[in-house]
Amino acid sequence: MELKRKGKQEVIQIRNAGTVPFLAYPMLDAPGVAVHGFSTRLGGVSREHLSSMNLGFGRGDAEEHVYENFRRIGESIGVSSEDMVLSQQTHTTNVQVVKEADRGRGITKPLGWTDVDGLVTDVPGLVLVTFYADCVPLFFLDPVKHAVGLSHSGWRGTVGKIGKVTVETMVREYGSRPEDILAAVGPSICQDCYEVSADVIEAFQKQYGKKQWDSLFYKKENGKYQLNLWRANELVFLESGILPEHISVTDVCTCCNPEILYSHRASKGMRGNLAAFLGLRKNG
Repeated sequence: MELKRKGKQEVIQIRNAGTVPFLAYPMLDAPGVAVHGFSTRLGGVSREHLSSMNLGFGRGDAEEHVYENFRRIGESIGVSSEDMVLSQQTHTTNVQVVKEADRGRGITKPLGWTDVDGLVTDVPGLVLVTFYADCVPLFFLDPVKHAVGLSHSGWRGTVGKIGKVTVETMVREYGSRPEDILAAVGPSICQDCYEVSADVIEAFQKQYGKKQWDSLFYKKENGKYQLNLWRANELVFLESGILPEHISVTDVCTCCNPEILYSHRASKGMRGNLAAFLGLRKNG
């Protein structure tokens, strides 16, 4: 398994490449209080265009395949699927506070909520799960207060700065200090692959200062724009008070790696779902 990368930093690593592979950030591992990972499309039981590690129940896959995929990727990362709590993403900036009673939501019990693109918790052993196929996963770990957050940030969520909303929720709920939080931008579509129309850029221009525009987008001869969601979310982290040295930005594009990662754009919608996982260790 060899990923095409956009740089040479390799801030995100391949783990368990010989069994069920996943991607992980050494920075988030360093404090020793959390477990995390980002799935690939390899190592599961789904078939045809969903092959093989589809983690989306709404993609037309057999439910037993999806449950088995969750079991396999959980085992590879080192967590139980019974401890997972799933999001229900609709490109909002809504962040749900996850408690012990929510353990297993979406896996062993009904989901019970709608319009949730972000999850936070301070309950050891719970595993937050959000879903992707080009949009941006945002990981948050407070190793001081022992709290975590995981948010889905497409272009709408990035305009709405769901990353900042997630940090503010952790501050309010757990007493987190932004300067203590470790944050990562996960595998997602890169600027070279992400062409958008003028209305999307106009939405970004309203929310991001003019001095930032050159690093966020550029106009093409066809009148369309190339948008940098990685940089936009990095700016949101900084605006939220997260320290530059506490930020890891992916160098892995989903659209550049369609054989290893699901990409909505690369597959023209014929794809499964990847997932991000983040939780506090039970003995952390």
